[in-house]
Amino acid sequence: MPSKSAGIIAYRKRREIEVLLVHPGGPFWRNKDLGAWSIPKGEYADRDDAEIAARREFAEELGLELSMPLIALGRVKQRGGKIVTAFAAELDVDTRSIRSNTFEIEWPPRSGKRQHFPEVDRAEWFTIEEAYDRINAGQRALLERLAQLARGG
Repeated sequence: MPSKSAGIIAYRKRREIEVLLVHPGGPFWRNKDLGAWSIPKGEYADRDDAEIAARREFAEELGLELSMPLIALGRVKQRGGKIVTAFAAELDVDTRSIRSNTFEIEWPPRSGKRQHFPEVDRAEWFTIEEAYDRINAGQRALLERLAQLARGG
């Protein structure tokens, strides 16, 4: 059974619609850019509610709790089979103030040393066009849905 994630796309209206994407932390992602970014999201169990999971993951990855109503954007299936359920919220976030939780892994591999890394090492605002190149290809449809919704479609 494929794993499931839920997340929130924060967006703001400037001259163009901008979306907030996060870059995964840790040594594997350090030098990756195009296709490496994501919406703030995380896995959840079958018994859990996707919206509650999306709010929890947004708080864990950015250090911000959202209480505002969310707009459902539906689901997408990523190349590896993971199902991502997404929501949108119009808000502005100061990317310099994000505070991500951390995870621990053995690094370097087979060294016996354990290190902590932030789950998200940075967040940035991108226009939909810029985000399309940076986001995981399996999440591009979410950007298209958000753009259509924000334009009143």
